[in-house]
Amino acid sequence: MSRRTARIESQLLSELAQLVRQEVTDPRVGLVTLTRADVSPDLANATIFWSALDANAGDADLEGCQEGLESAASFLRHRAARVLPLRRMPALHFRYDPSLVLGTQTLSVLRDVSDPDAPDGAAQEDARTDSPELPAESEGSLAGEDRAAPREGAPGIQEERADGTEE
Repeated sequence: MSRRTARIESQLLSELAQLVRQEVTDPRVGLVTLTRADVSPDLANATIFWSALDANAGDADLEGCQEGLESAASFLRHRAARVLPLRRMPALHFRYDPSLVLGTQTLSVLRDVSDPDAPDGAAQEDARTDSPELPAESEGSLAGEDRAAPREGAPGIQEERADGTEE
């Protein structure tokens, strides 16, 4: 992907997110977030990935939202063409992105595995407050002054003998 295509994807995603939030009045759309945009190299097509913010949305809600976005595609394309400095505005295609839902489910499973008896918020606070103790520095370890001391016989390092002369 070229830098130009990446820049266009970013600008298109930003503009479409603003338009969906402020100007789309179709009740089927509801609360969605646009997660990613893929624009073809010839700028003829753009696939916009979306996810529902309602974690409990069922298949019927998702299908309705998809239909609402598809019906608003020509409106969104026309409005984005006014703002973006492109000679050819890509045709918009919307596709559901389940990554946010899958991420939420994964975090829920990890919380249950870490502490199955604790309520949802308690497991997180315990994980933040428990910190492993650092081991105490022992004599002969690599901590403190021993780490800074030069190795004996290292090339290019002059060592001082006990009698004050240098090697």
